[in-house]
Amino acid sequence: MSNEAPAIEIEDSAAVGQSWKRTNAESKVMGTFRYTADLPVPKCLYLGVHRASQPHARIVHIDYEGALAVPGVIKVVTGADLHNVLGEEMMTGPAFSDQPPLAWQRVRYLGEPVAVVIATDLATARAAADEIFVEYEGLTPVLDIDAAVNGQVFVHSELRPSVIFQDLKHLSGRKETNVNYEYHLLLGDTDTGLQKAATTVTGEFWTPPTSHVAIELFNASAWIEDDRLELVSTTQTPSYVRQTIASMLHIRLNQVRVRTSALGGSFGSKMYDRLEPLVAAIAWTQKLPVRLELTREESFVLTTRHGVAVSSQMSADAEGNIVSASADVRYDTGAYADVGPRIAAKSGMVACGPYRIENARITSRCIYTNKPSAGPFRGFGVPQVTWSHESLIDELARNLEQDPAAFRRRNLLREGDMSPMGTVMHSADFVGCLDAVTDAVGWDEPMQRKAGNWRWGRGVAVGLKAVLTPTVSNAVLQLNQDSSATLLISTVEMGQGSDTIMAQIAADILYLSPGQIRVVSPDTDVTPYDTITAGSRSTYHSGNAVKKASENMRDRLVDMAAAQMRVSVSDCKLTSRGILSSSTQRIISIEELMLSQFGATGTTMTTEANFTTEWTPYDKESGQSSKVTEHWFAGAAAAEVAVDIRTGRIHIRHLAVAGDVGRAINPTLVRQQLAGGAIMGMGHALFDEIVFDEGQMINGTLLDYQLPSIKDLPDRLTPIIIENPHRNGPFGAKGVGETGIIPIAPAIANAVRDAIGVRITTLPLTPERVLNALAEQGK
Repeated sequence: MSNEAPAIEIEDSAAVGQSWKRTNAESKVMGTFRYTADLPVPKCLYLGVHRASQPHARIVHIDYEGALAVPGVIKVVTGADLHNVLGEEMMTGPAFSDQPPLAWQRVRYLGEPVAVVIATDLATARAAADEIFVEYEGLTPVLDIDAAVNGQVFVHSELRPSVIFQDLKHLSGRKETNVNYEYHLLLGDTDTGLQKAATTVTGEFWTPPTSHVAIELFNASAWIEDDRLELVSTTQTPSYVRQTIASMLHIRLNQVRVRTSALGGSFGSKMYDRLEPLVAAIAWTQKLPVRLELTREESFVLTTRHGVAVSSQMSADAEGNIVSASADVRYDTGAYADVGPRIAAKSGMVACGPYRIENARITSRCIYTNKPSAGPFRGFGVPQVTWSHESLIDELARNLEQDPAAFRRRNLLREGDMSPMGTVMHSADFVGCLDAVTDAVGWDEPMQRKAGNWRWGRGVAVGLKAVLTPTVSNAVLQLNQDSSATLLISTVEMGQGSDTIMAQIAADILYLSPGQIRVVSPDTDVTPYDTITAGSRSTYHSGNAVKKASENMRDRLVDMAAAQMRVSVSDCKLTSRGILSSSTQRIISIEELMLSQFGATGTTMTTEANFTTEWTPYDKESGQSSKVTEHWFAGAAAAEVAVDIRTGRIHIRHLAVAGDVGRAINPTLVRQQLAGGAIMGMGHALFDEIVFDEGQMINGTLLDYQLPSIKDLPDRLTPIIIENPHRNGPFGAKGVGETGIIPIAPAIANAVRDAIGVRITTLPLTPERVLNALAEQGK
């Protein structure tokens, strides 16, 4: 007769892989959620910004007597005032210390902040700002990227690398150039590759600057409390902002507190230096609590997506193997570099696409012009180069009379392949994504080709992006005696569902249910350092930190339970009902365990974890690296379109998008991210475009800037999850926020090409461009 205790049956349900509802869904739907502008702050004075009326000029004199005469105006501050107090430290920027909070000596783009009015209310501040008059000495503006490269007028006198990006320090002091960064990828010999070519295609591609158009506008408040600066801001990068402000003001990190709430959208616009240096400098130097709220028109000139020109060439042999690829990529970064050098490098290295290529030559440059500063945008510059290489791939296939999908499938990188940049591929199922989207749109099925003025076509494209590497994430987990938990991370929730995802990761390990884990909004006094919430890095990086912190908590609970039950640690495991001893079949709940351990209710235990990724810096001459990234994003899109050859209108009948997410922590959120990226990509393909005339943005309002409406959406939109787990991802997961946008524009353009037989190389594909292209081809 056995003396063993009867086994206890426990059903443990995993949180990972379940579609938990968003943690803040109800409050957002009900309109009770508090965004950053709703957070309580001390009574503040308001800032009104006077902006430059010329794209490039010396500031001769600023007359603000009229502004001071407006009732309710407290003071006017200029760039010279700030420089007198802060000196060169007022110049900020992640790549180069090139941007002042207020223009000093020179203005470098039309709309640049020149002076601020401090007033008792917002309307007075804005009205008084219009009473400021600036005398300028005009300088020749640099408005074209190719003229910027070859001309003799320079936006900045010399390059001053920031301490943030240490790999740029070799550029310090470089003068008489508008090219602030160059990335080169050299693989094999492209001339040798061309000798094997049966067909070669070339193209001149242009993607215009676009606006992020997040629903939530920019705002920031700053004030002094004791000897500290308090800052509440719409930022994706609270840890970076704290460091920047501390350096600018010559104070310690613990003298700066940065807080933010969940953002009402961002798409990269609320990263790095936006409003924070200005409001912090005014609050600190004037010893006043101040608040800055931008209008939609001001938001248009604050930051944009990079306009990009690509001159590219690809060749294939008679069998359909790609034998050579080259590209000259030019990023228009505007008046200030922002993170442009990183974008030029990270996108330049994938400018020949996710293909097996033995010979490649890429040059990718970040170039100053006298336009508003361009910064990060969903996709981090990769959609612009994907537009080029996926258009050329299609033309190669057509020249060889091969099916465009089959041609791609033949050449796509597989698991274990060496990429053109020298890093081995892992967890990037391009073939799976390609097959999924082509199956979804019925690629091999017959299709009606025309009816009246309408022409039908199908197109496909594949995209590749590297995650930002190296970066740092930290997590702190507090477990309460009642088995609820609080998670402290600096990942910023901005619609992507990160709070929900992180709660699910912790819940899966600790067997907690929805509602038992609360995620604290970023606060640099409370939440630990995180490099950035951007580049689809949070699920992998912050997720790993959360997973490790949760595992540490689980281990602590098991250790405590083993000691209390007088059994070995290996005999115990955490279950949904508590800690189970396998030998005694005794279970002790978390509540009982912590009450017994600490002798009181309401107690807490804390664990923490760090997750840091590493890379091998790429060679400056060849661009090669054995580990250029921690992981890859792989995606594909297929489109079926109808084109009205009488009006030029493009109607999308079906758009399918697939992304390899490693493992879907929350399948519903993943599908929403894929669909959201696809819709934004559709906007860039057909509508979005900032138009400049001599440096003046002429469509910087929502009356003039074209965005897709609900009626412009595809008849069918099919987001598809591909799961190819990453060996180091949390439960195999990777990010997905950018995967959906990358291949959309070329997939739609390739479908248009299939429908009307014309290749268009300039985005967006407006009716006018379609008609002009047809006319040029005599169709």
